[in-house]
This record gives sequence, structure tokens and C-alpha cells, in this order.
Amino acid sequence: MARALALLLLFTTAAHAADEAAAARKRWEDSPYGPMLERILPPGFEPAMLPQPASRGAQLMQRYCVQCHNLPNPAMHHAQKWPAVFERMVVRMQGRGNMGKLMSEMMAGVTAPGPEEARVLAGYLRSNAQKPLDAKKIPEVNAPSGEPFRVACSQCHVLPDPQRHTAGEWPAVVARMQKNMEWMNRVVGSQPARGEPQLRVEDINAFLARYARKSY
Repeated sequence: MARALALLLLFTTAAHAADEAAAARKRWEDSPYGPMLERILPPGFEPAMLPQPASRGAQLMQRYCVQCHNLPNPAMHHAQKWPAVFERMVVRMQGRGNMGKLMSEMMAGVTAPGPEEARVLAGYLRSNAQKPLDAKKIPEVNAPSGEPFRVACSQCHVLPDPQRHTAGEWPAVVARMQKNMEWMNRVVGSQPARGEPQLRVEDINAFLARYARKSY
């Protein structure tokens, strides 16, 4: 019975998330600011990929974050950075921020979390944030063999701890990050240019595999 209820909750949560995302996309289509909002974050991170996808924190992410842009990954920032980012997002959802009247127009139809929801959501983001790599434990990150990993990942966030995933899990994560970098016009090494780092995926995966979490 408990398993059936858990599955029902997960299904209901996923259905609700899909409705929220569809409503957001409809709002983007009808808004002159839609293309700008949609380009804030790359697509591809789905609700089922959230940590504890049936938890209240995950549900709140799917309720509020997709109003303005694609669903973010909590690991896109480390725990120390999330509070300032989250506070800035709440202010914008309230129709205030650094764009004055334009921000109010852009946020028409958008709702902001209340104090209790904001506390839960901010806590969820911090709890599931990116865990930074400790260079003292992995000095190779500053060696030539660590350069492809270091250059690629530091373009968007702190260097992730390789222990976050197993060697078998990392290639899929790296592939998703490569798509994100292409979408955001970051250096991916796909078009060699003089002086541009060549971010060979095989070198990045090899580095991560050496220090990845063991899959026992």
C-alpha cells in the first residue's frame, strides 16, 4: 500500500509539473518577452531528474522556477551562492528588480512563493547544491591532465566533486553539460580556433573516472 501511494504521489507530481511547464511555455509564446525568458537557462533538465522528485522542495521548484525559464538543476550553483541567487529570483517574481517597470510587465501572471514556501525551496536548493571539488585532495585538477575538466566546468559553476557520481554515471552528465555549453555558446572545442582550449570529452571523462565515487 505504501509503495502504491508513493507511486501515485510521484505520478501526480509529475503530471502537475508537466501542467506548470506547459502553462509557462504558453505564457512565453504569448509574451513579447518570451524568447528572452526562455533563453535564460538551457532545456533538458527534467522534473524526474530532480533530487527527491516527490519532495516538497522539488514540487516547489516545478511550481515557481518554470514560470520564467526552463527547470534549473540545483547543482548549477554551490550552497554558498544559492541564497543570493534565490533572493534575486523571488524579487523578480514579485515584479521588482533591476529592470524597473519592464520587470513588472515581464512578470505579469507570475506568482512568487510566500515566506514559508521560500524557506523550504531555499533549503532544498542548498541541500542539493553543487559540492565543490577540494583541490587539496585532488591536486591533479591544477595539472595539465586536469585542464580540460577545469576549463570546461569553470565556465558555468564551481568545479564539481567527482565523488558526486560513479564512473559509469559521469559520461551521461558530461554529455548533458556539453549540450548546455553549446546552447549557451560556451567553449566546447567543436570548432578549433587558435588559442581556444580544446575540451576533449574523453579527457574530461577520464579525469572524472579516476576520482569518481565507487559503485559497490
